[in-house]
Amino acid sequence: MTPPAFTPFGGDDIEDPGPEAAKIVVLPLPYEKGASYGAGAKYGPFHLLSASEQLERLDEETLIDWGDLKLHTVGPPHLPDEPEAAVNAMEAAAGDILDRRQRLLAIGGDHAIAIGPIRAAARRHPDIGVLQIDAHPDLRDNWNGSRYNHACVMRRVLEDMGLPMVQVGMRTISPEERDLIRQRNLHPFWAHDIDPMNPRRPMDLCRPMDLRWIDAVVARLPRKVYLTFDLDGLDPSVLPGTGAPEPGGLTYRQAVALIRTLGRERDLIAADICELSKIPGTQVSEYTAAKIASKIFVHCWRRIAE
Repeated sequence: MTPPAFTPFGGDDIEDPGPEAAKIVVLPLPYEKGASYGAGAKYGPFHLLSASEQLERLDEETLIDWGDLKLHTVGPPHLPDEPEAAVNAMEAAAGDILDRRQRLLAIGGDHAIAIGPIRAAARRHPDIGVLQIDAHPDLRDNWNGSRYNHACVMRRVLEDMGLPMVQVGMRTISPEERDLIRQRNLHPFWAHDIDPMNPRRPMDLCRPMDLRWIDAVVARLPRKVYLTFDLDGLDPSVLPGTGAPEPGGLTYRQAVALIRTLGRERDLIAADICELSKIPGTQVSEYTAAKIASKIFVHCWRRIAE
């Protein structure tokens, strides 16, 4: 499949303040290596950016025009094929943006694209924590011959970077990951525990609209946060265009409510959206991914652009 031509987020009608004056920078990272199931995430950034041209600029919840938030989209960097070299290149690209004290949204690409930006953010903010939205824990030490694979992202965060992390939306797991979760006393927010339709969910996670779990998620995070959003964290009825769709995921409204609370209660330094894989003949997945990006802008970063 031929990807669409590169376009800035929101299209050419969005006033671009330039790379130095921007408050929010979008960084496309078209990288995919060793896919576990469906392929196509390499072109995800181009499809998301193309879909963003169709978004209305006015956010319906806040009535904020995200087009006024001083957005700039950089061109994709050259990424080597070798996984560790690619991670280093992505870290360097993210670091250049963070050094200018801008907020960063990286868009992938498979989930391995998160490793470099998280490392770049942690080098500049050692007190940062990571919030992961995902169907999978991504805690394998090695997968498809690499420690820098999409299935190893959070293992690198946990062991190599030593960062606190909170995982949300998990609903599939390997024996290796189960053992590590037990050994490290990790407490993921499993999808079945936060599903309002699940009669067995813990009662202490209930609140009006069944969103008390969001308060618990954010309470576990330090003040500074990096958000890594693997789109398979959403239920495939919401976003089917991803490499490893897993039933029973978050709804769109749950994800937006979490983003909203995160922006209100914590300081989001950087984020990524990854694992978009276009389905020919439909635009729902890339449009939903672009809409989520706009929600991050509005709920988490509108104050820095004022």
